[in-house]
Amino acid sequence: MPIRLSPSILNSDFADLKGELAKIRNADWVHVDVMDGHFVPNLTLGAPVVESIAKASPLPVDCHLMIDNPDRWAPDYVSAGAQSVTFHAEAAQAPIRLAREIRLLGARAGIGLRPSTPIEPYLDILGEFDMVLIMTVEPGFGGQKYIAQMQHKIERTREAVRRSGTDVWIQVDGGISRSTITHAAEAGADTFVAGSAVFGADDAYHEVEVLRSLALQHTHG
Repeated sequence: MPIRLSPSILNSDFADLKGELAKIRNADWVHVDVMDGHFVPNLTLGAPVVESIAKASPLPVDCHLMIDNPDRWAPDYVSAGAQSVTFHAEAAQAPIRLAREIRLLGARAGIGLRPSTPIEPYLDILGEFDMVLIMTVEPGFGGQKYIAQMQHKIERTREAVRRSGTDVWIQVDGGISRSTITHAAEAGADTFVAGSAVFGADDAYHEVEVLRSLALQHTHG
């Protein structure tokens, strides 16, 4: 099973974003968190900044929308250059229609779930998405502690993907570090968002390599 690293720039130095992106050039994606101050209490950036990031980034942009009304706004992030757009199940009015629109525009479509949101209502429609994002912390702020109880949710999602025969990626986001990436990989995750663990390290490039190696050692293929 391929392993993908998507470092979150939420914990990077925005004053030198180009330099920060260069540090993680060995990753697979760059994870960009969009927060509107409504769906989550924090406020970050919008489509114009994502467009600037996409132009400057050596990596494809993995955009995580923690916003209200993604049905209206998500397509703008594809237009801004994001190659993967994840919206939240709790915020979308018509998730299938939105996922199809994102795909039609040429990006991968992901659906994100808060820790308390069960995966079961979405198992029958897994094939409508390219990725399921299982939040392993409450969305909204970086640097939180990994919620170990999400292991079972990851496992159930992995089993459902296997049964469906689809190539749906399982992404985890929140508290991913050297000590937790192994557990998430063992449970069946294949795409990992790490923010403070990468940008808080002395050498972000090396940390990406370490995290990738740990995940590969603990994946079951």
